Amino acid sequence: MIGDGQVSMGSTVFKGNAIKVRKIRKEVLVGMAGAAGDCLTLIDRLEKTLDETAGNLTRACVALAKAWRTEKYLRQLDAMLCVADPTVSLIVAGNGDVIEPADGIMAIGSGGTYALACAKGLIDIDGFDAEQIARKAMKVAADICIYTNHNFVVESLETRPKKTEE
Repeated sequence: MIGDGQVSMGSTVFKGNAIKVRKIRKEVLVGMAGAAGDCLTLIDRLEKTLDETAGNLTRACVALAKAWRTEKYLRQLDAMLCVADPTVSLIVAGNGDVIEPADGIMAIGSGGTYALACAKGLIDIDGFDAEQIARKAMKVAADICIYTNHNFVVESLETRPKKTEE
C-alpha cells in the first residue's frame, strides 16, 4: 500500500510529508483520504471493531461501514479508507460501501483515479511486482494531479490465499 504526503486546503499545500498509510496491526494496513481527524477517528473505530470480530477484517469493515451510516456522530465524517490484510483488500466509504476490488487494486483520494488507471495498465506486464506497480502508478498520479505529491510512504504485507469456508 502506498500513499503520498500532501495535505491541501483548497489550492494551498499545507503539508507535504503527511503519513497517510500505516500499519495498525501486525498484519493490517490502512490508507486514508479525506479530513485527517475524520480518518483517524475511523481508524480508531476500526481497531476496536477488529477486537470485537476476533481480527476478521471483512466483518470489521462491514461493521464500521454500518456504524458510519447509522450513528449520527460518524455520519458527518469526510473520509475514505483502504484496508488490507494478507488475504483481503477493501475500500470502506461513508456511504456504506465496503468494496473488495476483483483485481486487488485499490485507490482513493484526489489522485486515486489516475493511480488506479495506471496500476490497471501495469498489472498484467511481467516483471513488475506490486510495489513497483504502486510506485509507478503514484508517480503518474503525482505528475498529473495538483493535490498529490511525490513524497511516498509504502507499507507492505506478505499475501496469503483466502481461506475457503466449508
